[in-house]
Amino acid sequence: PVILPSETDLYALTDSELSLGRSVEEVAEALLGAGIRILQYREKNLKDGAKLEECRILRRVTEKYHACFMVDDHVDLAMICHADGVHVGQDDLSAAEARRLLGPDKIIGVSAHNVAEAKKAFADGADYLGCGAMFTTHTKTDTNVISRQVLADVCASVPIPVVAIGGIHRENLLQLAGCGEAGIAVISAIFAQPDIEAACRELREMVRKL
Repeated sequence: PVILPSETDLYALTDSELSLGRSVEEVAEALLGAGIRILQYREKNLKDGAKLEECRILRRVTEKYHACFMVDDHVDLAMICHADGVHVGQDDLSAAEARRLLGPDKIIGVSAHNVAEAKKAFADGADYLGCGAMFTTHTKTDTNVISRQVLADVCASVPIPVVAIGGIHRENLLQLAGCGEAGIAVISAIFAQPDIEAACRELREMVRKL
């Protein structure tokens, strides 16, 4: 799968601490059943063996739904479980290094917080960018909130899709209208909800208004 703006309406990131006790497979089935087509595995607290097991489960489920499976940070996990690609932050491997390891056919996403980082990521071979945090977020406490203008500037500075991320939920999502983003990445807005499928469908309808 190739990430295109028309396919990037809602980008889901996993977080077991917000999943209300549901298994990663149960959550993935609900997400993909509700139309999510890009799922990123993001897990900070498990040991590597457990992460690999969950990645293998997610690879199987995403293949079933013909969805794109990305792994956050861990190029080694992405390679072992045959993920579609990896998403790296500014403190992780560069996009160029990730590309060298994964090869030309995998998707490389990069977190960018300003135009300079966006341009470097694109020059290094990134296929898309994650830009934020747009709002205060409880899932990542060491991040700084950026303005709508910065998001718009980042979107205008590169010819690849930009996905807005960070503290986005149904009450503030439409504040990002008109910035040029290809889509929205969410964690708690769906994982912390009792009915994941209903939350996904509602958010996807809202994203289409951007």
